[in-house]
Amino acid sequence: MNRIRLLPEQVANQIAAGEVVERPASVVKELVENSLDAGAARVTVEIQAGGRSLIRVTDDGTGMSRDDALLSLERHATSKIQRAEDLSAIATMGFRGEALPSIASVSRFTLTTRERDGGAHEATQVIINGGKILEVKAAGGAPGTIVEVRQIFFNLPARRKFLRTEETESAHIQHYLTLAALAHPAVAFTYSRDGRLVWQLPAVAAGDTTASRLAALRERMRAIRGGEEKLLPVDFSVELPEPAQFEESATLHDGFQPPAPPVFRVWGFIGAPGVSRSTREDQHLFVNRRPVENRGLNFALMEGYHTALMKGRYPVCCLFLEIDPAAVDVNIHPAKREVKFHQEGQVRRLAAQAVRETLLKFHTTPARNESVPVESRKNPQAEPAAVLPNTPELPQLGSTTPIQPAAMPSARRETPSWPVRPAIEPARTVPATTPPPAIRPQPPISPAPVPLLNVPLRLVGVIGKLYVVLESDRGLVLLDQHAAHERILFEQMLNRLEQHGSASSQKLLLPETVELSARDAHFLREQLVTLTRLGVGLSEFGERTFLLDALPPFVRAPDARRFVLEMVDELKAAGQEVNSLRLGEHAIAKTVCRHAVKANDPLAGAELENLVQDLRHCAMPYTCPHGRPTLIEMNYRELEKKFGRTQ
Repeated sequence: MNRIRLLPEQVANQIAAGEVVERPASVVKELVENSLDAGAARVTVEIQAGGRSLIRVTDDGTGMSRDDALLSLERHATSKIQRAEDLSAIATMGFRGEALPSIASVSRFTLTTRERDGGAHEATQVIINGGKILEVKAAGGAPGTIVEVRQIFFNLPARRKFLRTEETESAHIQHYLTLAALAHPAVAFTYSRDGRLVWQLPAVAAGDTTASRLAALRERMRAIRGGEEKLLPVDFSVELPEPAQFEESATLHDGFQPPAPPVFRVWGFIGAPGVSRSTREDQHLFVNRRPVENRGLNFALMEGYHTALMKGRYPVCCLFLEIDPAAVDVNIHPAKREVKFHQEGQVRRLAAQAVRETLLKFHTTPARNESVPVESRKNPQAEPAAVLPNTPELPQLGSTTPIQPAAMPSARRETPSWPVRPAIEPARTVPATTPPPAIRPQPPISPAPVPLLNVPLRLVGVIGKLYVVLESDRGLVLLDQHAAHERILFEQMLNRLEQHGSASSQKLLLPETVELSARDAHFLREQLVTLTRLGVGLSEFGERTFLLDALPPFVRAPDARRFVLEMVDELKAAGQEVNSLRLGEHAIAKTVCRHAVKANDPLAGAELENLVQDLRHCAMPYTCPHGRPTLIEMNYRELEKKFGRTQ
């Protein structure tokens, strides 16, 4: 008797369903992706009992003829790819042709479809029960497709009992629909649960320019999430190097014209300094409009926010990465949730650079006179604000000009408690060489928030010998003098390291040997040049043994082995594309914390003005090196609400 035999098609479909259909949200995902691939302008999703009893997806896409409707229910039948070569550059949401037969094999399934441009006067309806076709008939229906999925996993009780509560399954469905709606603002989405309308999102017209797409995305985010978070627009693009095969072809074939270099683009929104969450739930990442999960992109986001977030906090973002489809593999996960890049390190580095440059540009945004002048809000008898003359310009992006520290005299005096100091005007910024692209009137994009340090500030006083009270034309500002001085000293020391190219080194009285595992020893051997630049004296002392004989002056390492192991871990976590000076930043942050101005250190008015002025020159002035805020603002709207003047 033969022990190897072919499985029945129904069993094979149920096995495939186990990979594709994990829960009701998986069904919604596959059906909505089909609707989007069909060019739908409106998508309606209705569920009951968390998707257990009913999932209905209606669209106005291209629809199907009778023959195509029947063929679409066969395994691996699809209109989205034709050859094996098409798998190397997938530009559609779906492509495997497994969704409909897999879903139909584990549910009571009804497909009603009518071609939009085929001239058909009637729709085709196919009724399937557990993978068996019961009836195929003509039916009435508008152009497009309606898919009804009832009693999911009715024929697989073992799978059905693992479903969660209705609320949990509904939350998963709503989460996916949120991602789909964010990725496609030009498509109208309607979502109903148990007969109750949850949301009805109108289509938002978006042009081909990045500015119009940002405007449409911001409008869709406002419709879904509500509220007004402080978000910064991201618009970053760079040409990637030409592939080697094109260069070779150009030399082999006379007159060969290689294609234009591929462009890597990142656009969307990220949270402004101070906007963060305790989880990654508000991080929405898309690759070619596909919502994805990728650890490398998560690390890149954290890398871009380096020293701008407190430990345990995560950025908020809605970012779209546009890359050549041939440079990304979307076929590594059965549910297409994860993707893999052919040049993972380069994508990670560029994504981090996009976030970093956006945060740096936020500080150099020119000030706008949009709010009510401070003189009209404050006491008319108060002393008018003066302007400091000859304000220096901010350093340009990537500049290594050292930052002069604030003047902190050795003998400190008590700060007067009354506002007798002049106003502190923001530093002048260099205007952009090219104006930003025009934004279509509909929908209008929200202007990027003006940096707090780019508006006039007037010194009021100090409370608790730590918090400096300032007044702006927008409201009240509190500055933590210790955190601000930490940031100034931190960037000053980093700039010195970058200028000299290497850190100073101090020999140890008693060199110590450190023995590592074979893997760590091999990794560390490749990093010896980098460590030497950082002032760490490490040399090979055997096959797996190293001799530690020097450290930077600001580093204290009572346990040599632990210090070296922590260095190895940090280098592995940072990646090879990260600035080699990053390894020393943790030690620098601890050093400046000890040397910065402390609480209960009274500063005179001139010293506070110098502190704020030097803070303006920092590249990331709104957080200390540990990610804590240096400035907190309470605008007039918040103040009036607290005093009951507004509701």
